[in-house]
Amino acid sequence: MAIQSVGIQQSIMLGEDFELDLRPRRLRHGGRVLKLERIPLEVLFLLVERPSEIITREEIVARVWGNEVFLDTDNSIRGAIRKIRYVLKDDPEIPRFIQTVTGRGYRFIAPVTRTGYSDHKSTFEPSTVPQGASPAQILIRATENGYRSNQLQALREELGETSVYSPDVASVEPPVHRRARKWFLMAGLVVGLIVIFGIWRWRSTASMPTAPEHKMVLAVLPFEDLSGDPDQEFFSEGLTEEMITQIGRLNRDQLTVVSRSSIRKYKGSRLTAKEIGRELNADYLVQGSVQRSSDRVRIRVELIDAKKQTDLWAGSYDRGLGDVLAVQDSVVGGIADEIHIALTAEQKGRLANPRHTVPEAYIAYLKGRYYWNKRTGQSMEMAEQYFQQAIESDPNFAAAYSGLADCNSGLAWHGFKAPADALPKAYSAARRAIEIDPQSAEGHASLGLVLSHRWEWALAEAEFKRALELDPQYANAHHWYGDYLSIKGRHEEGLSEAKRALQLDPLNLMISTWVGLRYYQAHNYSAAIAQNRDSVELDPNFAAAHLLLGEDYLQAGLHREAVSQLKTAATLSGDSPLYTAQLGVAFAAAGQNREAIRIARELEATSARRYVSSYGLAQIYAALGRDEDAFKWLEAAYEDHAVWMGYLAVDPVFDRYRSDVRFQALLKRVGVL
Repeated sequence: MAIQSVGIQQSIMLGEDFELDLRPRRLRHGGRVLKLERIPLEVLFLLVERPSEIITREEIVARVWGNEVFLDTDNSIRGAIRKIRYVLKDDPEIPRFIQTVTGRGYRFIAPVTRTGYSDHKSTFEPSTVPQGASPAQILIRATENGYRSNQLQALREELGETSVYSPDVASVEPPVHRRARKWFLMAGLVVGLIVIFGIWRWRSTASMPTAPEHKMVLAVLPFEDLSGDPDQEFFSEGLTEEMITQIGRLNRDQLTVVSRSSIRKYKGSRLTAKEIGRELNADYLVQGSVQRSSDRVRIRVELIDAKKQTDLWAGSYDRGLGDVLAVQDSVVGGIADEIHIALTAEQKGRLANPRHTVPEAYIAYLKGRYYWNKRTGQSMEMAEQYFQQAIESDPNFAAAYSGLADCNSGLAWHGFKAPADALPKAYSAARRAIEIDPQSAEGHASLGLVLSHRWEWALAEAEFKRALELDPQYANAHHWYGDYLSIKGRHEEGLSEAKRALQLDPLNLMISTWVGLRYYQAHNYSAAIAQNRDSVELDPNFAAAHLLLGEDYLQAGLHREAVSQLKTAATLSGDSPLYTAQLGVAFAAAGQNREAIRIARELEATSARRYVSSYGLAQIYAALGRDEDAFKWLEAAYEDHAVWMGYLAVDPVFDRYRSDVRFQALLKRVGVL
C-alpha cells in the first residue's frame, strides 16, 4: 500500500479566538493554554473533525469509552460539553461553537480554519482516514500518527519539560535543606486541606436543592419507538402516558405537567426544544426513546431546559420488562432532584422502594390504554379485553381495574353496551381498584362515574370530590364531575369544572366536546356551537364532536346543518344506535317525518339483535310530537336504566313535557328533581 508523507498541521483555528493544537493536543486562547481534561478534549476533537455535522451520543461513546461500555455515559457527555462551553465562553442558548440538536446529539458550528504547518514529516496509511473525511479530520489523524511515533517527546512538551531529568552530584541537596523543605511541605499540606474543606462546605451548601420561585410547567414529549415495528406503537405511547401520570403526582404546588393529548401532536416533530416550550408554555421538556425486544426493554430519557435548550439530566436503562415501573420511579426521582421538587415522606419512601410488575400484565394494560384513548365502539371493546387480560395476569393491578371500569362506563354512555351488562362490571372493577389502592384518584373518579350512571347521586359526588382531593390536576375527575353538576342543574359549577378539565388537558377531544355539552344543557346554544366547532376542527374524525355540534345546530334551528353533522357522527361512530337516533330527531325537527319514522322502525328492529337505547327512541317520538310513544319508550329507558336518562331534567328535546305529571314522576324516580 502506498505511503504518503504530509506536513503536520500545528493547530486549527476555532472561530477567531481559539486555537486547537494537534501536537501536543491542547486548546489555547491568546497564546495561553486553557485547562481542559482528557474526555472534554477528546469530545472537542471529534466535533471539530466533522464541523457542521451532527455527532450522536453513540458516536461520542464509541470514540471516548468504546462500544462495550456499560456505564451511564449520558451525564459524562453532558459534563464534557458543559466544560467545553465553559472554556470557549459559549452560550448554549445562543451558541457560537457547539449547538445542541435536541434528541440527536451535538454539532460544531463555528468556522474551522487551518494554520501553519511544521517541517516535521510523518507517514500514515491512507486507509486510516475515513472516506469523505474533512480536512480537519485528515490533519488530526495524520497528527495522531506522528504523535504516536514521538510519544515521549510530546508528553514532555505537554508537561512543559525541556530536558530529561538526570540528577548528578551537584543536584543533591544538603540534609538541613531537605528537613526545611519537609516542614514547608507539611505546613502547605495542612493549609491546602483546610482550604479544600472550606470549598467543599461552601459548594455543598450552595448546591442544596431550593424550592423554585414559581410553579414550573413540564411536558413529557411522545417517546420515540426505536423498534421499527408499528405493532409496538402501543408500548411507546403507553410509556409516555405513564410517565406523565407518575411525574404529575409530584408536588402539585410546585409543578404542573402538560396532559397527554396536548403533547400528542409533537410526535416526530422537528421543532426545537425552545419552540415546543414556547407553544406549551413549558419550562422543562422530558423526551426519550424506547426499544422493546421480547422480555427486555431499553429506555433512554432526557430532561431539557426548554428556554436554554440544554440537557439537565439523562438516564439510560436496559432492564427486564418486569422492572419497567422501577425505571419510571428512577426517572421521576432523577427529575425531581434536578429541578428541586420537594417530595413528601411518602413519595420518598415509594421512590426508594422500586415497583415491579408482571410483564404480561403490563403489556396488556398498555394495549388497553392505547385502544381506550381512541374512543370508538370497537376500540373500547378491545380495550376491555386487554384490561381483563392484565387483571388475569396480575389480580392486584389497580390501574387495570380502573381502566376496565372506564371502558364499561364508556360503552354504556355511547350506547354500545346494555347498562345491565356494563354497569355492574364497571362498579365491581372500580371498587376493586380502590381496595387495592385507596389513594388512587383514578379509582375514585371511575367509581364516581359509574355511580352517576347508576343514579346514585350523593355517593357519586362524594367520590368525585375524593378524587379531586387526592389529585386536583386529574382532568377526568373535573370532566366527569362537571357532567354530574350539569345533570343536577348546577350549570355554572358544571361549566367551571368542565373548563378546568379543559385547562388541564386542552387538546382532549372528549373533554372539549363536553364543555360544549355543558353549554347545551344550560340552553346556551351559541356558546355550545362555538365550542364544538373548535372540537371538530381539532379532529374532524371524532364522532362525539360531530354528534354534539349537530345537536347544538338542531336546538338553534339550523336544521340542515344539524342533519349534516349528525349523519357524519353516525357514520364515524360505527353506526351506534344512540348516535343514529339523534339523526332521527333532527329529521323530525326538520319536518322530514318519513325519514325520522324510518330510523325509529330500523332501530326497533335492530333491538332484537343488539342493545338499542330506548332513550334514543323516546327522543325521536318526542320530536315527532307522538307523546304516547315518547312516554312508552321513556318508561322502557327507565326500566333498562339507560345512562342518558340521567340527562332527562336538562335535555332540550323534552322541554315541552316539563309540566306533564308523568314527566315529573320520571324525574323523581331518576332522582334529578
